[in-house]
Amino acid sequence: MVLFSVLTMIVAIALFSLRISAINFNRIAMIVLLYSGLLAYNTIYTDLVGSGIGVYSGLFQITAITQSIDVFIYLMGALVLLLGENSTIGTGTSLKDGVSTKQSSMIGKYLPILAEYPLIVLFSVLGMTSLISSSDLVSMFLSIELQSFAVYILATIYRDSESATAAGLKYFLLGSLSSALILLGSSLLYGFTGLTSFEGLYMLCSTTTSNHAIEISVLLMVVGLLFKVSAAPFHNWAPDVYDGVPTMVTAWLVTMPKISLLVFILEFQGFTQLTNWSSWTYLLLISSLLSLIIGTIGGLSQYRIKRLLAYSTISHVGFLLLALAINSEESTESFLFYLIQYSLTNVNVFFILIAFGYLLHSRGLAPYSPVQFINQFKGQFQVNPLLGLSLAICLFSMAGIPPLVGFFGKQMILYAATHNGNFFLALVAILTSVVSAGYYLRVIKVIHFDPFTITDTNVMNKETVTTSTSLVIATLTLLLIFFILNPTPLLNSAHLLTLSLFYW
Repeated sequence: MVLFSVLTMIVAIALFSLRISAINFNRIAMIVLLYSGLLAYNTIYTDLVGSGIGVYSGLFQITAITQSIDVFIYLMGALVLLLGENSTIGTGTSLKDGVSTKQSSMIGKYLPILAEYPLIVLFSVLGMTSLISSSDLVSMFLSIELQSFAVYILATIYRDSESATAAGLKYFLLGSLSSALILLGSSLLYGFTGLTSFEGLYMLCSTTTSNHAIEISVLLMVVGLLFKVSAAPFHNWAPDVYDGVPTMVTAWLVTMPKISLLVFILEFQGFTQLTNWSSWTYLLLISSLLSLIIGTIGGLSQYRIKRLLAYSTISHVGFLLLALAINSEESTESFLFYLIQYSLTNVNVFFILIAFGYLLHSRGLAPYSPVQFINQFKGQFQVNPLLGLSLAICLFSMAGIPPLVGFFGKQMILYAATHNGNFFLALVAILTSVVSAGYYLRVIKVIHFDPFTITDTNVMNKETVTTSTSLVIATLTLLLIFFILNPTPLLNSAHLLTLSLFYW
């Protein structure tokens, strides 16, 4: 469905982009993603999916967990597309060089959406859904590259922004390095074994003695994957890239690629089941430790909001890698739960930033990111208390404050770590969570307690937040608050997916 929509949209944009508004292309892409999610949801209940179905000669393996994550990716993709639509004012009826005539007079003030934006997003989603179903080295690498090249283009899609161009170039160069590492590991693995199928590799490695050449090949692939999810010590590109690109693009880069890549690492864990493959676990544990420490310490000195969120993401990736390294039923369940709740919280934060961009026009700053500095939030609780309160709730959830959903995510991972005997990492995770609460509280303090003053760089706009933005922010915020009242659906879903992964 997504592939057919991509091909159709390529033709439509080439032929009708001068007569159809970019907003309409964006809405078509949202409908495509929602319908694709419905189709994926219907296939979950197929009996054969429970044990896995190999398609295209075994290049892809369709299971209950891949279909469930597909549904989640489609829904999240539709949400982020809605975020992109709401980052611009006015729709116009025609486009000139990708910008509507009605918007062309607003380029210095608001971010116009481009007709190519939803097309690139669909390309990225196609790569993500293909990646989590990959069961072969060939399909894995092609899916990673399809996803990666889409986000490289997405980062530099606004060519008038110097910061976005510089960030996109850095993203492309360092992303190419990580892809080269994955390709090198895949090539060596094929050269040493003569196999490309994951199942064949697992069987070969389980029936032979320790082979350091194969082990090094797999570790090279894992390093490349850790590079792409911005896990420490391979994280240096993330703060610069996330801060340089427009806010609506940052929301995609921070959230979406990590879902597919981390779920793929979860499904690529067959090597950890072997008694002679402890190096995989050690690599994930070391990366988790460094991510927790660097993500926490680095965020304390940030004064730009998106750089702070970038270091926050690195810290949360540390929690996810800790769950992946343990690789037990408890840790896998906690991993899935944490990934879902954190992705929803993160998207809600960016919806709120876009909403503040409506209300707060920053003169002299890049129009692509209306809210750049933390001190721009001064006294915003007095102007719009509901938005300030929603952002505070999201940040409290990220910090792990009970009874919000983020607390239960961290609690589940820490319980799995202590139950597995990783007491040191559990202690480090607790301490870094406490310290990281400092930079979340600093943002909350600026919003609620610093006095609001109108200066040349802080001017309130007369525009109001759109209904769709308000509805999404309210829904996601209420989910964070009232999860404790009915936690069964999400917890049961994570539990059933874990059982399908371990006992199919």
